[in-house]
Amino acid sequence: MQDNNSLYELSGEVEQIVYRNDDNGYTVLELSTAEDSVTAVGTMPFVNAGEELRLIGKWKNHASYGQQFSVEVCERVVPSNAISILKYLSSGAIKGVGPALAHRLVEAFGDSTLDVIENEPERLRQIKGISEEKAKFMSNELNRIFGLREVMAQLGKYGIQPYESIRIWKAFGNKAIELIEDDPFIICLPPVSISFDKADMIAQSFEKAADNIGRLRAGIVHILYHNMGNGHTCLPQDRLLSAAADFLSVPYESVESTLDMLINDGTLIKDTLSDKSFIFTTTLYECEAYSAARLLMLLKFPAFSVPNIADEIKKIEKERHIEYADLQRKAITEALTKGTLILTGGPGTGKTTTLNAIIKILKKYGQKVFLAAPTGRAAQRMSEVTGCEAKTIHRLLEVAWDKEDKPVFKRNEKNMLNCDALILDEVSMVDSMIFDSVLRALPMGCRLILVGDSDQLPSVGAGNVLEDLINSGIMPVVQLSEIFRQSVKSLIVTNAHSIIKGQLPDLTRHDNDFFFLQAYNSSAISQTILDLCYIRLPKTYGYSPIDNIQVLSPGRKGELGANELNKKLQSVLNPPSPEKKEIVINGLCLREGDKVMQIKNNYNIIWSKDDGVSGEGVFNGDVGILTEINKGSQIIKVRFDDRTAVYAFENVPDIDLAYATTVHKSQGNEFDAVIIPMFHAPSQLLYRKLLYTAVTRAKKLLILVGVPEIVRQMVSNNKHSKRYSALKEFLIRGDKNANL
Repeated sequence: MQDNNSLYELSGEVEQIVYRNDDNGYTVLELSTAEDSVTAVGTMPFVNAGEELRLIGKWKNHASYGQQFSVEVCERVVPSNAISILKYLSSGAIKGVGPALAHRLVEAFGDSTLDVIENEPERLRQIKGISEEKAKFMSNELNRIFGLREVMAQLGKYGIQPYESIRIWKAFGNKAIELIEDDPFIICLPPVSISFDKADMIAQSFEKAADNIGRLRAGIVHILYHNMGNGHTCLPQDRLLSAAADFLSVPYESVESTLDMLINDGTLIKDTLSDKSFIFTTTLYECEAYSAARLLMLLKFPAFSVPNIADEIKKIEKERHIEYADLQRKAITEALTKGTLILTGGPGTGKTTTLNAIIKILKKYGQKVFLAAPTGRAAQRMSEVTGCEAKTIHRLLEVAWDKEDKPVFKRNEKNMLNCDALILDEVSMVDSMIFDSVLRALPMGCRLILVGDSDQLPSVGAGNVLEDLINSGIMPVVQLSEIFRQSVKSLIVTNAHSIIKGQLPDLTRHDNDFFFLQAYNSSAISQTILDLCYIRLPKTYGYSPIDNIQVLSPGRKGELGANELNKKLQSVLNPPSPEKKEIVINGLCLREGDKVMQIKNNYNIIWSKDDGVSGEGVFNGDVGILTEINKGSQIIKVRFDDRTAVYAFENVPDIDLAYATTVHKSQGNEFDAVIIPMFHAPSQLLYRKLLYTAVTRAKKLLILVGVPEIVRQMVSNNKHSKRYSALKEFLIRGDKNANL
């Protein structure tokens, strides 16, 4: 009986390849050892039948399929005898070489076949069917395969994972080792983007000086990219230099002179905003500069002005037996006359009603109107409230892939959207790069209406788009503030408005849709949440714990963080069962029937709908149900609303349990019932805007569970996380220059 925590070594010949992902090298194969045939899984790129392997890894037990060998190290032995070489070539290891040609090659060259292909390709021309061009291609292909093996073997000594080695090799080819020995820090810059720490470790093994220029350049760029993850599109020059000097443990003057080099050679860009120097990556600088210029162009050359708007509004009021508020009328008029509008406001203020009037009037005048939102759930909700089809931004722009397998959009300046008006919802979630992509696909004369709640949390990605647009003073903005009669009846709505104004919400009532349940320790709060999800809400309201109820936590860690709550909720809502398969990936147990969330964009996941329509791409924040685990095929299936996505096992780390999730991850979604723990947490998680965003995720029922003082603390903490961005300044500057 093998110990599943111990490392073992296996040697044998590859019998067959069961599954392989050529992009990252993940492979499932059958290995014939001296004792038995073994299923091995792991990153083993370009391995083919007939090869001899030495594998180091761990045994993993699966109830249905027995033991499998999880590979951590793969060493390859080039087939050395005619029989192994024949099997290797017949398996399709070299493109264009099938079983028949493999036989002719081995008959001619025997045990030396691979050496001849690699080093003496001119000799191949004596074989029928091989031209000079094909001989060169076969030689290059074999060199390519062997080159990757060498790169993986060398980099593996420094802790570089096989999938990382593949990225390095794709970027630099067979010269990778030579280039890395000269400058190890090339691997932590785009397009490879491996961690700076790993590059630094390799540099130290080569005894590179701490102040060598490659390290200084990479360190400065690394800090900028790291801060993109915190929402910044740029950094003040003085802060960047101080941070780089501390991070690299080198004199300030050294990083200062290195930054000058990076600016002079165009790697980074320097610009002055409000009399202060800021440093950008070229990508984000171009995004924000283009967005500002394109918006100013929209304002200068607006879409056509719809006539008789006042009459049109009266007709709709009569048809629908409603009366628009003054600000709603203003929003409708601005959208239809100026061609560009930001429509913002909290819950219950009539954004949807206003939007529907705009859409109705535009369609009456024959305008083609497209609707989009950042997430699938937000797009679905937009469709439901408008009665019009809404797409995710990625679907709208038709995501595709470039030569480096990075996502690009088919819709752009050269292939614009075929619409007269675009309405974009949940703009608070949209980051600078996505916003830039939307504007690039917008045809001239197209009307643009941006809808969102400026009081919600900003985008996860870099940028501060909605706030910058509003604060610039350049864009037409209508902020709806009046809560309508039907919404006044909802405590969710009125308490949300109280919270954002810095007023304590009403926690005393138990006759509405907003409840506060007191509990003063984490175990009591946790148990109350379990009872609500498993017993009380399903019994009282008929809510499904999977479909209708969502637990939102301020953060991931701690007893009441999303991670721990997910484990506890899974144990009661979807407990282990002989009928349900499960897998453990990176310590996370996933079980058939689990509620799960995609936690990062993956453009390669294939999905299909029941009507046969298929596509690719599952995106950050998508929530679904894990419907199938197939250990034999090494896949799982997840149902996302109307489509089923298929994941290879190596992509499963992109999925997390979603019985509980963080407030940030919930943006763009709404749920019938939301439960939020109110307990002690790091101060950076207990602030007003986060509580407001959480509360506004609830459509019908909101329950806070915990300590009243935490609610007071969050409401009184009106901190605004400083985001460095330039869209506002670029708009103001561009407008000023245009009016000179």
